[in-house]
Amino acid sequence: MKLHELRPPEGAKKKRKRVGRGTASGHGKTAGRGTKGQNARTGGGVRPYFEGGQLPLVRRLPHKRGFTNIFKVQYSIVNLDRLAEFSPGSTVDPEALAKAGIIKSANEPVKILGRGELTCALTVAAHKFSASARQKIEAAGGTVVELA
Repeated sequence: MKLHELRPPEGAKKKRKRVGRGTASGHGKTAGRGTKGQNARTGGGVRPYFEGGQLPLVRRLPHKRGFTNIFKVQYSIVNLDRLAEFSPGSTVDPEALAKAGIIKSANEPVKILGRGELTCALTVAAHKFSASARQKIEAAGGTVVELA
């Protein structure tokens, strides 16, 4: 096979449809637009929103209300039963939680919630604590450190 013998496969190349070029072409006279009417005219057709006078879809759907607060702080939630994994007397901070795989990132603020029980004394450092979590940590002999 030589370079000048290369051809696209049969049926890969299709001739474009040339409308309005005489009746013999099969697309002459009205050029496939039918007879008369808005769509037969130059520049004809309806705008995207218009549905023939029917109430358009975008007006039939309910309006989305409210807004999204862009200043909302999203806390990583950790319950007390997850803190049971740490050895007694250790310090539990966002870095330690991220290293243990309990939270995804040490950069996000952390909130400790009071689900579960704590048996060993731990020093827990987090950005926020629920009242029950604070009470249970101190009852187990641990200390609570609130980060800024």
